[in-house]
Amino acid sequence: MGRKLMTTLSLHNTLARAKQLFVPLDPQNIRIYLCGPTVYDRAHLGNARNVIMFDVLFRVLRKLYGEAHVTYVRNFTDIDDKINAKASETGRSIAEITQETTAWYLQDMADLGNLDPTHMPRATAYVPQMIQMIENLINAEHAYAAEGHVLFAVDSYADYGRLSGRTIDDMLAGARVEVAPYKRNPMDFVLWKPSSGDQPGWQSPWGFGRPGWHIECSAMSLDLLGESFDIHGGGNDLTFPHHENEIAQSCCAHPKSQFAQVWLHNEMLQVDGKKMSKS
Repeated sequence: MGRKLMTTLSLHNTLARAKQLFVPLDPQNIRIYLCGPTVYDRAHLGNARNVIMFDVLFRVLRKLYGEAHVTYVRNFTDIDDKINAKASETGRSIAEITQETTAWYLQDMADLGNLDPTHMPRATAYVPQMIQMIENLINAEHAYAAEGHVLFAVDSYADYGRLSGRTIDDMLAGARVEVAPYKRNPMDFVLWKPSSGDQPGWQSPWGFGRPGWHIECSAMSLDLLGESFDIHGGGNDLTFPHHENEIAQSCCAHPKSQFAQVWLHNEMLQVDGKKMSKS
C-alpha cells in the first residue's frame, strides 16, 4: 500500500523575514485577520489584490483543516478622516457614504469570485471595546491622556519596530515633522482624539471623540479572534505604522498574549511604476 503524504503549508512571515512552516495555534480553530477597506470611495484593482490573496489562503486552510475550523475576519473602517473629508466635500452624510461604498465593495469582491469572510465587522460597532482597550493601556502605563487625546507611549514597548525592521533613529527622524505639543515623544501615536460638533464621535472618559485608526483593528481582532491568533495580513504599505502599532498596543494591553503568529504582506499593484491609489 502507498504511504499517505501529509500536506504542509509554508508562508513568508514578515516578522521572521523568512518562509516558515505554518503550525496553527489550534488545528481545530484556525484564525486569520485581513485589514479591510476604508469606505469612502470605490475600490480599485489594487484594493482587491490582498482580498484575492487572502481568499486563496482561506480556501487552502479550509481544505487542509476543514471548513468548520477556519475563521476569517475582514473589517470595514467606517471611522476615518478621509470619510469625514468626503462628507464635507460632497455635502452627503457619513452614513450614506459608508453604506453605499460598503455595498459597492462587497459586490465588487463577489464579482471577482472571492468567498465572504466569516465576519465582516464595522469599526463603528466596536467603539466600546476600543474604549475599554484604551483604558487598559492607560492603567498599565502604556498610554496617557493629553488635551482630549489619548496617546500610546512608544517607549513603553521594548519591541517597537521589530515588524518593520526600523530603528528608533529612523522612526524619530520621520516623526519630528510638526510634532503635536501634547506628545511626550514624537513617535507616540493617537489612540483617541477629540471630535468637534460636525464630526462623528462618542462619549468617553476623555471627552467626546473618536478612536484612532490603529486601535480599531486591535479591538475587532480581540473580540472576534481572541488575544492570540494565527495570521494577520494586508498590503505592505500597512507594515508601518499600522501593523507595527497594532502589535504594540495589543501586546501591551494583553502582555501574556502572542497576538498574530504570522504576518503576511502583499506587494502593491503598480501602474507606470507607481502604486495604484485613489488619489
